[in-house]
Amino acid sequence: METTTFELNGEYIELCNLLKLAGIANSGGQGKLMVSDGIVQVDGSIELRRTAKIRAGQVVECMGQQIKVIAA
Repeated sequence: METTTFELNGEYIELCNLLKLAGIANSGGQGKLMVSDGIVQVDGSIELRRTAKIRAGQVVECMGQQIKVIAA
């Protein structure tokens, strides 16, 4: 599984936007579809809320890629 880190500049980022900015989804819309399809996990659990607030310290997994969110 490929692991990358994402540096969070604010308090949180919406899940669909994180998938887009991390390069897993080509657009925010595609990110929303991935979440709706149940293929995205946050901290080991399937996340179905497209605009879930992802904060520093959380780990997102999708399509064999892992994103560790860290504070700026």
